[in-house]
Amino acid sequence: MARIHPLACVDPAAQIADDAEIGPFCVIGPDVSIASGCRLIAHVHVAGHTSIGARTVVYPYGSLGGPPQSLSYRGEPTKLVIGADCDLREGVTMSVGTLAGGGVTEVGDHGMFMAHAHVAHDCRVGSHVVFANCATLAGHCQIGDHVFLGGLTAILQNSRIGAHAMLGGLSGVRADVIPFALVYGVTARLAGINVVGMRRRDFSTESIAAARKAYRMLFFGKATMKERIETIAAEFWSDPAVAQMLAFIRAGANRPLCRPGRAADE
Repeated sequence: MARIHPLACVDPAAQIADDAEIGPFCVIGPDVSIASGCRLIAHVHVAGHTSIGARTVVYPYGSLGGPPQSLSYRGEPTKLVIGADCDLREGVTMSVGTLAGGGVTEVGDHGMFMAHAHVAHDCRVGSHVVFANCATLAGHCQIGDHVFLGGLTAILQNSRIGAHAMLGGLSGVRADVIPFALVYGVTARLAGINVVGMRRRDFSTESIAAARKAYRMLFFGKATMKERIETIAAEFWSDPAVAQMLAFIRAGANRPLCRPGRAADE
């Protein structure tokens, strides 16, 4: 039977795994599902149609499944889905989706969300991400696997951050960021390829070199962007990292690409 502190308020209709732990002063709504091994430390509020994956830990003052901060929301039964083995530190907030955005906010597995990080409505967040303190997503963002967002980073609505990208603290992102990129600046700019991250994730030396060369060709070449993409695709057709970068670029529609250059705060 689940370990529910006598000072917690858990709706009888909520689905709580037998080995979950609900600490004091937690409030759990009727449409909530909490999987095996989860721990809600204390003072956690879980509302809406929210499911929390196995072994995820939520620290005090987390607020999950609250109404989206969107004027279009009218109380529809939209969802928040959080994956397994995540750490949600103090004050983390995540909202349910809106009908306009597909109705689901989704967070993958093995994520670390440091204090006061925020995931807004209809975002799609991958696995193995790190959101440092106060990193914030506006609505409808897409965040790839293994992305690192520095403290106080803010991502504009509908933006996409490619897998393995690393964004420095205080970055203000209003354009799509290609996979494997390094980004910094109040008005964010690319600063190269995240070589350290690629090495940590066992990309080969050849693949890292290909990604760096493709980056230079893409953003510092002389031809049109379309021609540069075609040239890169022809030269690096067998490299998985470059293929991931090009697939990300070709799938874009809502935002321009974040590009290299001096940041506005320099």
